[in-house]
This record gives sequence, structure tokens and C-alpha cells, in this order.
Amino acid sequence: MERLILTVIGGGSTYTPELIEGVIKSIDVFPVKELRLMDIDEVKLNIVGGLVKRMVENSNVPIELKFTTDRKFALEGADFVITQIRVGGIKSRIKDEKIPLEFGVIGQETTGAGGFANALRTIPVMLDIARDIERLTNNAWLINFTNPSGIVTEALLKYSKVKTIGLCNVPINLLYRFANILGVEIKDILLDYVGLNHLSWVRKIYSKGKDVTDRVIESIKANLPDKERKIVELINMIPNSYLHYYYFKDEVLEVQKSSEKTRGEVVLEVEEKLLEKYKDETLKEKPPELSQRGGAHYSDAAVELMKSIWLDRRDIQIVNVSNNGSIRELPDDAVVEVPCVIGANGAMPISMGKLEPYIKGLIQTVKNYEQLTVESAIEGNIVKAKQALLIHPLVGAKAVADGLLEKILEENKEFLPQFFRS
Repeated sequence: MERLILTVIGGGSTYTPELIEGVIKSIDVFPVKELRLMDIDEVKLNIVGGLVKRMVENSNVPIELKFTTDRKFALEGADFVITQIRVGGIKSRIKDEKIPLEFGVIGQETTGAGGFANALRTIPVMLDIARDIERLTNNAWLINFTNPSGIVTEALLKYSKVKTIGLCNVPINLLYRFANILGVEIKDILLDYVGLNHLSWVRKIYSKGKDVTDRVIESIKANLPDKERKIVELINMIPNSYLHYYYFKDEVLEVQKSSEKTRGEVVLEVEEKLLEKYKDETLKEKPPELSQRGGAHYSDAAVELMKSIWLDRRDIQIVNVSNNGSIRELPDDAVVEVPCVIGANGAMPISMGKLEPYIKGLIQTVKNYEQLTVESAIEGNIVKAKQALLIHPLVGAKAVADGLLEKILEENKEFLPQFFRS
């Protein structure tokens, strides 16, 4: 059997053992010959790499490991590349969460003003990685887990030639949740799922060909607070958990303002504890504490996607791809998160029909924000950046007028040279 090379950019992430666990489990059908972990943080890379080495040795699988800070070396001849980077690290994430609060808007790492700042830092770096993939690989697949995943994937598909698929663990977590409610396996479930990354809805749920939507919705409603239950009843859909930032933005903002720590500060503490745990030379498997970091079932999503491409399985998975008519109310080149047929040629989006009026407007508005964000990040265009923030439902005119963008740019100046050219 032909053997392949898998490269992980951001290999020093504490997520990496979760990913490697999935690679090890699938080695018989996804035959990784060489696994390259690349990171700019050599200290973290060595700590995480040490645990990965023990996991591989303990599993007795024939994977050759290479750890490097040299991106070009890591990419040379790779078949699959996974990107899981955070430009500026968690310290920048904490800024993304705190700066918006100063202007009376929600601070979150993937949406709103915080996600916007994250995108500005990240898009140029990811396009630089894409240029290296174009030069150094034989048409490798890029699986992007870097947040904000949908926006970053749109930039890669529009401004590079790399075969890119964006990935998020929200859809697979929903599948596991529904499977648990129904007492079936996730392979038995098919979702009518539509939207953008972190802005999506489950419209219908099928189990072994039978419509079980009402049963699942009733089960979920029983465990929801009153306000959230009423929203589910109103739309008769299951919203992505990130939609609570939109549906309950006033309440979320008040909670954020009164919290002692942002989510990023909590994650930083978890990261530090995990890295200490990873140093333990007797540890030979992913520790249970990793679940506190988030990213549950990330390895399942990533490895299943790569396996389906490698084996040309032509199964259905929910990923981020160019629309190409899947959602008729959006441009063909807009990146959407929808069910796709996955095979050797990548991800082919399934037609999702017309959008309901009560989700269409929000999807279209946020997509226009995303497109302006991509353009402003690439061009260093302040006008487009302001326009992006102006139309985002979690930001708006007052924050823009009060100087939110100026604060974001100043606090991220070292990562945003495109905005500070003379």
C-alpha cells in the first residue's frame, strides 16, 4: 500500500495528541509513513512532541516522526497538511476578548470584533503557508482547523491554488450528541445542516432514513433554559451553539463584563497544566484533562476527512467549502459549512435548497462581513475593515465610531504591517 506524509503546522498545540490518537487508530487504512510536526515555539514543540513520540512507540505503529521549526522542511513532499495555528498565541486571543468589551460589544475569538481581529492577523500568515505548499508539495491537501475557520478557508480558496477544506468540530459534536439521544451510531445519521462556520442550523435529522427531527428537538428542549427553549420552538431548528452570541447578545455581554476571567484566560491556565502533564515521561496517551481545552472529536473529524479523500469513500461529511450553488442565496465563491460528498477530488457540496427567511438575512449579512474582512486583511484596507465591523450584528456603528478598529490595529500592530505601510 502506498504510504503518505502528514504535516501538522502548529504541531506544538496541546490539541496535537488528540489528532495523533486518531491517526494511530486509523493507521491500517490511512497509512501515514512520516508525521512531521512543525511549530515556531520550539519549547512547546518538544514537550508536545515528546508525548506524541511515546504515544507512537506505545502503539507500536510504523510512523517516522520529525519535529521541526523549519516550515519549508516540514512541507517538502507532504501529501496532507493540517493547519492549527494561532497567530499571536493565546495572549492575542485574550486581547481579542477584552478589547471589544471596552467598546460595549461582545469579545469572542471567532466572531464579532474579536474574530475580526483574529482574522486580520491570521489570513496573511495562512496565505504565506499556502504559497509554500504550492511550491514544495505535489498538490497536497490542506485541512484547515485554524480559526476563524470559515473566513480563513475563504481567503485560501480565493487567493491561493491550494486544495483547501475548512474543518470545525461543531458538526461532528452534534452528530455524537444526536446519536446518543437516539441510541444509534453517527454513521446512521444524516443532517440537513446549513449555514456558515459558527453560524449554522440543523433543519432536519434523519436516522437510518427516518425523519427523527421532532424526537431530537423534544429531547434537547427538555434540557434547555426557558429563553433558549423558546428560540428552538420558534424556529423549529437546532442552532449552532455559537448562535447564542446573536440571539442573546445583551445577556452574553453582561456575563462577559462581570466575569473575572475571559475564556482565553481560562484556556491559558488549562494549557499550562496540560504542558506540565505532557512532560511526564510515563504518560503515553492523551490525558483526560485535554477535554477541558475544547476541540472534542477534532481527531475524528480531521482523520475521517483525510481518510475519505485518501480512500475515495464518497461519504457525506459537513465541512467548509466554496458554495458552488449549495446555498442559492449566496455567491458561488462564498465559503459555506454544509454537507458534502467527500472523495479523491475533495468535497462536493450538496444542494441545500432555499434558506428560510428567519435565517437567510443573518447568513447573508455575516457572509458580507466575512468577505470584507478577507479583503481588508489582504489589502490592509482600513475603509473595508470599518465597513466589515459596521455591518456585523455583534458590533455596529457606535463601536466603529468610538474607535474600536483603531484600538484593534494598535494593539495588534506587530502582526498587521499591511495596515501601517507609509
